[in-house]
Amino acid sequence: MPNGRCRLHGGLSPGAPKGNRNALKHGRYTAEALARRREVAALVRAMRALAGAAEEGE
Repeated sequence: MPNGRCRLHGGLSPGAPKGNRNALKHGRYTAEALARRREVAALVRAMRALAGAAEEGE
């Protein structure tokens, strides 16, 4: 509506607040956290490959 109010409820304009403050609440999707998870996943893959190679050698 032109006056900036919700036409159904009369409150302020609906919608999310400016900026993504919700993601900063826990930091799960920061660049550092994503990089750390990728690194851990790569280490787990390497350990599984190494364990598989050791089992084949027995």
